[in-house]
Amino acid sequence: MSEVRRPPRPAARREQGNAPAASTGATERPRSGSVATGTRPRSTGVPVTAESDELARPWRRDADRRRPARAAEPAAEPARGSRWRGLVKRRTTRGAEAAAEQLGNVTLRLQARLKEQAAAQRRLSAIVWARRAGYVALAGALAWVVLASPVLALDPEQVEVTGYGTVVDPADVAAVVEANEGRSLATLASSRVADELREVPGVRDASVERVWPRGLLIELTSREPVAAVPDGEGGYDLLDSEATRVGRSDATPERLPVVTVPVGKGNERILESVLGVVNQLPVKLRNRVQDISATTEDTVTFVLRNGPQVDWGSAEDSALKARVLQVLLDSGQADDVTEIDVSAPTLPTTTSS
Repeated sequence: MSEVRRPPRPAARREQGNAPAASTGATERPRSGSVATGTRPRSTGVPVTAESDELARPWRRDADRRRPARAAEPAAEPARGSRWRGLVKRRTTRGAEAAAEQLGNVTLRLQARLKEQAAAQRRLSAIVWARRAGYVALAGALAWVVLASPVLALDPEQVEVTGYGTVVDPADVAAVVEANEGRSLATLASSRVADELREVPGVRDASVERVWPRGLLIELTSREPVAAVPDGEGGYDLLDSEATRVGRSDATPERLPVVTVPVGKGNERILESVLGVVNQLPVKLRNRVQDISATTEDTVTFVLRNGPQVDWGSAEDSALKARVLQVLLDSGQADDVTEIDVSAPTLPTTTSS
């Protein structure tokens, strides 16, 4: 709403207080044109009263009516700087309160989050420790089953042994097995058991295999006797192909040649030569040898059961000599002979009675 401009006061009006009052007492009437035009009449030097001035200035009344009424002002308005400081202080206080409230909310949320994380960490730790405890319990159970429980304990009744041969005593093998009875098959050293079996008389070699859950498979390689040597006490020592004593017999063993060689130091090679000849003979022919003797390494001689004497010579070419002798015996040419000489296998000779 625009403010009505008040017309400028005439110079005569400004000088009214300084002009001398006229003594005539007459009042000059305003010109007819001054009211219509809204201009102030000229001063005539006559004193102006409040009533006359009010009557003489109708434009002033109109201006006062058009002027908007001012609102009642407070009795004491604070200075502008004080209001600004108060406003700033109030805004600062409200901002601080809002910041403190927001910080408090953030702190509460952070505390709640930290509590959740701590609870989650505790749950995770509990799960990890429970899992570790389960692993330990499972490992302990497995260790007990493997090491101490009867689930894998060796049972002698579930042990199978092959290869006893003719000289290995089953009781000696059973003693070795029973010494490991009850031991867990998982910790049983098969190589150690095999070594113990090799110490058994008559066993050349042994292999041991686990048969889960409680058994063993034992395969023996026995030392089969190939000859018998008189022991000087009326009995015979049984020797294998390596001249190892594998047993003893009180009576003359059947199907084993009785070896007669010089006894004493330095005659070991003679015995080895004789045993080498025996080893080269086929099983069928070897079972017919009754006595075999030698005075030197090159004078091996043996007698066949129900047959002639054979001059073998040395252990060289024993395989060829064995074939030639077998051919002569199978041909029937040796039925009436008393001696066959195969020391030179390419030129065998026979002697009749």
